[in-house]
Amino acid sequence: MQTSITPTTIRNQLRKKFGIPKKWTRRPVLDELIMTVLSQNTTDVNRDRAYAALRNRYGTWEDALRGNIKDLEEAISPAGLGPTKSVRIKQILKRAWEEGNCSGFDNLNTMSRDDARSFLLSLPGVGPKTAACVLLFACGIPAFPVDTHVFRVCGRLGLLPENADRAKAHDVAEEFFPEADYLEVHLNIIKLGRTVCRPTHPRCSECPLSEECTYWSKLKVEIGG
Repeated sequence: MQTSITPTTIRNQLRKKFGIPKKWTRRPVLDELIMTVLSQNTTDVNRDRAYAALRNRYGTWEDALRGNIKDLEEAISPAGLGPTKSVRIKQILKRAWEEGNCSGFDNLNTMSRDDARSFLLSLPGVGPKTAACVLLFACGIPAFPVDTHVFRVCGRLGLLPENADRAKAHDVAEEFFPEADYLEVHLNIIKLGRTVCRPTHPRCSECPLSEECTYWSKLKVEIGG
């Protein structure tokens, strides 16, 4: 940890700028899992287009499992990486069927966080971020997803150890923030990363966290501010 900023400051300052995110409507576990796989390396708009096309093509997940993989690949093409994601989705659906007639891994809700996370990580194409998204958004199990925006913001704020990778960042975020704030802070950090703390040309002067941001402190020294 390289900063004195507190989790309460982060939550409150982001809340002032972006408000409290609207109440989240949980999707079934399998729906959230497939949608999160589709979201990998693409935009939310393209993910949503691909998911809508997938659900329009197949009436049920069992239909998708039994269907032709080329048709599935075509349906999800708006999300990109169709050949890879279609195979992963097929494999996930096969596991879901093996677990209980395409029940959608509903038993995850009864597991501990560690057990549920371990199970999700055993699925093809599921890494720490995807697992955390499913736990938080579908299962109501406290987890803090770290996507590219969260990773960048947390790094610039000095919350992450030097050379920390994404897996380590999940551990740090879950230890740093109170579980009750995971959802709100996660969503608001993403908003900050998209609109203010951008990869290039960040708008530090507009950032509600700039006073305690290690990135901004160093930058001001470099430019003689």
